Amino acid sequence: MDNKAHWDKVYGTKASESVSWYAPHLQISLNFIHEAGGDKNTAIIDIGGGEATLVDDLLAQGYADISVLDISQKAIDVAKERIGKDAEKVHWYCADITLATLPQNYFDIWHDRAVFHFLTQAEQRAKYVEQVIRSVKHGGHVIMATFGPEGPEQCSGLDVMRYDAEHLHTEFGKTFTLIKSSTEIHQTPMGTTQQFLYCFCRME
Repeated sequence: MDNKAHWDKVYGTKASESVSWYAPHLQISLNFIHEAGGDKNTAIIDIGGGEATLVDDLLAQGYADISVLDISQKAIDVAKERIGKDAEKVHWYCADITLATLPQNYFDIWHDRAVFHFLTQAEQRAKYVEQVIRSVKHGGHVIMATFGPEGPEQCSGLDVMRYDAEHLHTEFGKTFTLIKSSTEIHQTPMGTTQQFLYCFCRME
């Protein structure tokens, strides 16, 4: 089963509130977005954000240039239905992030919670970083959240990578300045916990 088919199956069989990474509000991500500064026209893209709630909160806060990318059209359709008419204000991309065609030198903020850690091959990660460098403005910000050193070794039936701040920053290279990092103990809908690592970087 390829990645798209795998995630279509996940989102086709599980309610959005029952996947392990679900959170009603991504407060740490929102805090970093606010810290990045800018006005309500700041161009923000959420990678893997198909069913995630970040887009809801960004719309509620009046952000006007929001993009969401997900490999699963099913996930995107769930989000569109949940958001309703305001979904027309969002730029939606159904694509594998390592292969996607995104506008160049456009985004002020790149956000990813729980996609990068699924890239277990070095070639995949290199393509991902190339996408960031190509798409984010110089001086723009990157918010990355992966499983931390004490996070799970698998998620949704797939192997994952676990990172501390140093190793995650190393994957991105000297083009990116690490501003700060933090960890979160995420409470899953199943009553278990997962450790997430957040890195907040600026692209030079």
